[in-house]
Amino acid sequence: MKKSMSVLLILLMMGTLFAGCGQTDEEGQDTTTMIDSNTSDSDTTSETGEESNSDTSEEADAEIYMFISMPEYAEAIETLIAEYKTVKPNVTINYETTQNDYPTLLKTKLNSGEAPDIFSSTSGKEIGVYLDYSANLANQPLAEAMSDPVKNVMKSGDEVHGLSIKGNFFGIVYNKGIFEEVGITEFPQTLSELESAAIKIEDAGYQAFTSGFAEWWVFKHVFQHYLDAAQPENVEGLVNAFINGEAKMQDYPELYNDFFNFIDLVVKYGDDKILEADLSTEIAALASGQTAMVVGQGAWIEADVLKIDPNISIGFDGYPINDNPDACKVIAGSDQAVRIYKDSDVLDETLDFVNWWYTSDYGKSWFSDVAGVIPPITEGVAPDFEIIKQGNVHVNNEGAGTLGVVYSTDSFHQAFGEIMQGYIAGVKNKDQTCQEIETKWVELEGNN
Repeated sequence: MKKSMSVLLILLMMGTLFAGCGQTDEEGQDTTTMIDSNTSDSDTTSETGEESNSDTSEEADAEIYMFISMPEYAEAIETLIAEYKTVKPNVTINYETTQNDYPTLLKTKLNSGEAPDIFSSTSGKEIGVYLDYSANLANQPLAEAMSDPVKNVMKSGDEVHGLSIKGNFFGIVYNKGIFEEVGITEFPQTLSELESAAIKIEDAGYQAFTSGFAEWWVFKHVFQHYLDAAQPENVEGLVNAFINGEAKMQDYPELYNDFFNFIDLVVKYGDDKILEADLSTEIAALASGQTAMVVGQGAWIEADVLKIDPNISIGFDGYPINDNPDACKVIAGSDQAVRIYKDSDVLDETLDFVNWWYTSDYGKSWFSDVAGVIPPITEGVAPDFEIIKQGNVHVNNEGAGTLGVVYSTDSFHQAFGEIMQGYIAGVKNKDQTCQEIETKWVELEGNN
């Protein structure tokens, strides 16, 4: 399962190339969405649906419970479920999604005997964490349809225990129009250049950054760039050293100095109420022309930004780490896995649904045409988004950074984000923050 991520990620982006990420309301609180497929218009059938209706008219009714994170795809998944209702009218899919405290809620459901038929996790390390609950999909048609780099982060040995909604690009999304207006022709590649740009942007009357720091998962997206810079040839080994209590943040200037310098810079030139700024804040601030740069996001926000301003000129680049411009890289890969509960009472019907999702003509087009994501399948076509096009150029020219989020679980990532929120609030200093992060890595990951 744990192969060389850099090679795999570059292949992914050159082939069929995302947090994740959560969605919150205007008060910074998590939004939970419940969708029942019975609410779809089952009288409206596609050509495929008409054929399937005659084949399934005598099949027994089945009810599938789908509980996953990534609520930013709720509308797209609702559309997917409605289309499947035309194909399998006897199947009801009850869909629930939330980002806030998802790992805890999922474990509660699994331990209480209320396991969802479909659930989600981070790919990579968490494939092993939930191995006893998830079905092996290696012999399913969807595994044949999946691109190899995506499949490799879903594996445990030769078994495949997950599928992906999307591939991802991670980096800084920015408003090219603001940059051009203030006279910045190239995106900064070093931290000192980034600070100079932030000052110039603020002097022109714009806000330099919007952070999303109300969201715990934003911090994991940012931090992985600094993990990659600290040990680019072996991010997995570095994370394991922290998990085993063998490494300290102070041992790595990219983590102890550069990461915190960046966070401090965003706080200084960012949102007025920085710990209330969430995903929706970031999208609105960028699209409205209020803010020049978005932190902790990636390819998944472009569709929502374009809904507000279809004419915005979007730019995309890596994080300027320090004074080494070569360390400024985008990160690419598939960081989220959808899992199938192996002891589901409706296992056959659930497998039918996810196989249809990955192999039918509608399913294959859904990734790009409906969800607007980088398809995780070999026959998918990437949507015509600037972040994806520019991300591919960066990967081809500079290589991709390692997708470090897959080497830790979301239980750790959530704790990490909450610790960083305490640092930003001034509750603890940098040394206390680093010590708490190191302790949580051992406590939460050491037994996994």
